[in-house]
Amino acid sequence: MEAVFDVESSSALTETQKKRVVGKASPVLRAIAQDERSQLRNKELALERLVEQLRAALYVERKRKPTKPSKAAVERRLEAKKRRADTKKLRRSPW
Repeated sequence: MEAVFDVESSSALTETQKKRVVGKASPVLRAIAQDERSQLRNKELALERLVEQLRAALYVERKRKPTKPSKAAVERRLEAKKRRADTKKLRRSPW
C-alpha cells in the first residue's frame, strides 16, 4: 500500500512549513508498506511512515547557546595540567 502526500497543495501546512518540507525532503512525500497480509494494516503502516517523514522534515534544530566553563572547572583543568607537568618533569634525566 502506498501513501502519498502533496506538500505544496496542502492546506494544513503554512507557507514556511511547506518551504521547510520541500527543502529537507521533496514536494511529494511517499510511503510504501507491504509488511503485513492485511491491506488495512498496510495502509495504517504507510500513513504512520508518512507522518514520521513529515515530522522529521518539519523538525527545527535548536541553536546552540555558547557557554563559558565555570571558574572552578578552569581551575581544576589547570591544576590537573600542572600535576601532569610535574610528573613528566620528574621523569627527565637530571642533567
